[in-house]
Amino acid sequence: MSFLSVLFLCCTLPCTMQAQERARPQSGEGVSTFLQRLGYTSNASRKEFLQLNKGKFTADGGLILGYAYRLPSGKNQKRRESRNTSLNEPLFGAAYRNVRVSSHELNGACIYLVSGHGGPDPGAIGKVGNRELHEDEYAYDIILRLGRALMQKDAKVHLIIQDEKDGIRDDSYLNNSNDETCLGNPIPLDQTARLQQRCDGINRLMYKDKEKYKRAIFIHVDSRGSKYQVDVFFYHAPGSRLGKRLAENIHKTFEKKYDTHQPNRGFKGTVSERNLYVLKKANPVAAFLELGNIQNERDRKRLIIPSNRQALADWICQGIVADFKSR
Repeated sequence: MSFLSVLFLCCTLPCTMQAQERARPQSGEGVSTFLQRLGYTSNASRKEFLQLNKGKFTADGGLILGYAYRLPSGKNQKRRESRNTSLNEPLFGAAYRNVRVSSHELNGACIYLVSGHGGPDPGAIGKVGNRELHEDEYAYDIILRLGRALMQKDAKVHLIIQDEKDGIRDDSYLNNSNDETCLGNPIPLDQTARLQQRCDGINRLMYKDKEKYKRAIFIHVDSRGSKYQVDVFFYHAPGSRLGKRLAENIHKTFEKKYDTHQPNRGFKGTVSERNLYVLKKANPVAAFLELGNIQNERDRKRLIIPSNRQALADWICQGIVADFKSR
């Protein structure tokens, strides 16, 4: 090798090192969530990251907000490619089946989504004129929207209740049917058998899933006297610290959204523990949501207007993101 070639290499090597990619952490992120958001999930990447940035952490090993951290090598190309990943989920329907992964905020999360009732059981029934509004149809549409929002953030999603005919629907009044299944199996009419079936399905999937963050979301619609307007309220299993945290993170997201969109109204939804069958029998940490009173005219707008159903799904998704980041 000539002297000029050696000189050229010596001059360019430091520039290459200086050009190494960097990124700044977001508020509330630890090392794991920071790396996961950026697509680095292996132990080797974590070790390299810690070595590259030695001496640039807080006393307890946390990240310094505002500091641009050097990123590990060898994963960047894969990470760029994965930003353009498109998934296909036929259950979302023809208009929504293609899902583009737009971020990696939930990489490493596995979410089990369950809409209430279904099959031979429509759940709560409300009426508008001659139309019957069935709880299971509206809960299912919202759960599909939530599943899609979670997938866009790179979460693994299991839709426990499924209807091959009904995808995401942008109608105000959703047609009623009894086509829903539990992971492809007919849903029994008996309440205990029905609830046990979906818990068994979740638990079988959970046994196989390797993700460390596993959460279940149960969505229902309440039925009370027509005069009672209620905000979305949340349940968690008795004594479940992580279930309470999950419910509270979603609740806080709703509070913030109401402060932004209806600042003079306030949000009166509550978080409490309740000894519900699915919260006892399903193994993942879980939150159970009641989205409103189907008998109340104002609450029905939360369900009937498609953009409101999407907002509910998006806010729940953001609450899950907040919970994932708070690990």
